[in-house]
Amino acid sequence: MSNKKLSFDIKSDLPAGLSVFLVAVPLCLGIASACEVPLIAGLISGIIGGILVGGLSDSPLSVSGPAAGLVGVVIVAVEKLGGYEAFMVAVIVAGVFQLIMGLLKLGSIANYFPNNVIKGMLAAIGIIIIRKEISHFVGYDKEAAIDYAGHEDAFTHLWGHTEFINMGAVIIGVVCLAILMLWETKFFKDKIKFIPGSLIVVIVGVLINQLFISSGSPYALSEEHLVMIPVSGFLDSFKSPDFSILSNSELYIQGATIALIASIETLLCLEAVDKLDPHKRRSSGNREMYAQGAGNIVSGFLGGLPITSVIVRSSANVNSGGQTKLSTIFHGVLLFVSVLFIPKLMNMIPMAALAAILFVVGYKLARISLFKEMFAKGKYQFWPFIITVLAIVLSNNLLLGVGIGLCASIFSILRANLKNSYFFHKEEHHTGDVIYLHLSEEVSFLNKAAIKRTLDELPENGKVIIDASETEYIDNDVIEIIKDFRDIISKERNITLELLGFKEVYKITNTTHVISKAKENAVKKNVEQVMGEAKA
Repeated sequence: MSNKKLSFDIKSDLPAGLSVFLVAVPLCLGIASACEVPLIAGLISGIIGGILVGGLSDSPLSVSGPAAGLVGVVIVAVEKLGGYEAFMVAVIVAGVFQLIMGLLKLGSIANYFPNNVIKGMLAAIGIIIIRKEISHFVGYDKEAAIDYAGHEDAFTHLWGHTEFINMGAVIIGVVCLAILMLWETKFFKDKIKFIPGSLIVVIVGVLINQLFISSGSPYALSEEHLVMIPVSGFLDSFKSPDFSILSNSELYIQGATIALIASIETLLCLEAVDKLDPHKRRSSGNREMYAQGAGNIVSGFLGGLPITSVIVRSSANVNSGGQTKLSTIFHGVLLFVSVLFIPKLMNMIPMAALAAILFVVGYKLARISLFKEMFAKGKYQFWPFIITVLAIVLSNNLLLGVGIGLCASIFSILRANLKNSYFFHKEEHHTGDVIYLHLSEEVSFLNKAAIKRTLDELPENGKVIIDASETEYIDNDVIEIIKDFRDIISKERNITLELLGFKEVYKITNTTHVISKAKENAVKKNVEQVMGEAKA
C-alpha cells in the first residue's frame, strides 16, 4: 500500500474540482439554512475548507466544509450562547482544541473503527443523500404542502398529490440523470473523460429552464427551485466574534463538544476516503487535526460554520477523477470567485440538476454490489454493516449510528471469538466415540461459557482428546473448567480424557491423563486418519 503523494495533475484535478464545486454550492447553502444561520456562513466555511484546510491537509482527496452531522450541535450552541456572534467564539475555541488534539497525537483514533462500520457509514450517507435530494429532483413545493397538510413531513405522505410536484423540475431532473448515466458508460469515460458530466448536466439544466421561461411555459422554475446565492454584500457580510463570552463556562463546553464531534466525523471520513482512493494512499490523522483546527479558528473569526472533512464532497472528488489536493483547493477558489463575481449566473442553476448529480454520488456510496459483497463475507461482517446503515438512516445522526454499528461489530467479534476458540467436529456423537477438541492459539475468559457447554454435552462412556499443542495462551478460568472436568466430571460419566500440549505453567500436566510426546504424535496421526475417513 503506497504512501506516495502524486504531483498535481491539472487535467484530472481541475475538472474534479469543478464537479466538487457544483456539489458544494447547494450543500453549503442547505446546511446553513438547516442550522438557522445566515446562508453566507455556509459559503464562508466552504471556501475556508477548500482553500485553507485543503492546502494544510495531508489528504490528497478529502474535501472539507460545513457538515450536516453538526447541524443539531450548531442550533443548540447558538441558543445556549445567546447568539451567532458568541457562537463564532465557540468555533474558534473548537479549533484550538483540535490543535491540541493534534499535538497529543490523537489523530489515529479512526484506525480502531472496523471496515464494516466505515463501509456501513458510507452506504448510509449515500442513502440519506438520495432521500434528501428527492424533493429537489421533483420540484416539491414545501410551502403549499404545509398549507395543505399542516406539517413539514407532508412530502412523505403526499406522493399522490401531484399538485405539489413541479413537472419542469421533473423533466430537468430526468434529463440530467440520463446524461449522467450515459456519462458512466465505457464510451464516454474513454472518449471525453476530460469533460465532467456534472458540468454538462448543469449547462443542460440551465438551458432547459431558460427555454421554459422564454416560451412562457408553466414548467418554468421559480426562484425556490434554483440555487440562491447572496447577490451582493459578500465582503460586507462578515461578522465579528463577541469575545465578551470568554468568561462564560458554557463557551468551553460547547467548543469542546464541537471539537470532539467534528474531529470524530473528520477522522472517520478521512479513513473512508483513503479506502476510496484508487492509489490507496494513507493520510495523517494528526496532520488533519492541525489543518481542521486552523480552518475552524479562521472560520470562527470570519463568521463561518464549523468545518469537518465531508464524505459527500470527498466522494464526489474521487468519483470525478481527482488525484491531488489541487482539486480541493480549486473547488474552494471557485466558491470564492462565484459568490464574489457571478452570483446571478450561479442562481440560474436548477436544484433538480444538482439533485441528479447527488443521486449518482449517493448511489456510488450505497451501490447494490456493496451490499452483496458484505453479505458474501459472512454474518459477522454483514450484520454490523447493515446495522450501521439502518442506525444512521433511521436516526439521521452519523455519530449515533456509527456508535451503534461499533457496538454491533464488537458483539460480532466476541460472538465469533466464542465460536472459534476451538475446533469441534459437530456431527452427532455416540457412546464410545473418540471426540477431538482442538484449542485455538488464544483462549480467553470469553470462551469459558462455550467450552464449558461443550464439555457438559459430551456423551458418556466415550473418549475425549483436548489438544492445546498450538495454543499460546489459555485463561485461568478455562484451565479450571478443564481441571474440574478431568478430576470430577469425566470420572462420574466414565469418559476417558487425554490432554495434548498443555504447558507446565498451567499446572495441568501433572496427571496420568497426560500422554507422552511420542504417544501425542501417534494420537494426532490417528485422529487425522479418523477425521479423513469421516470426511471421505
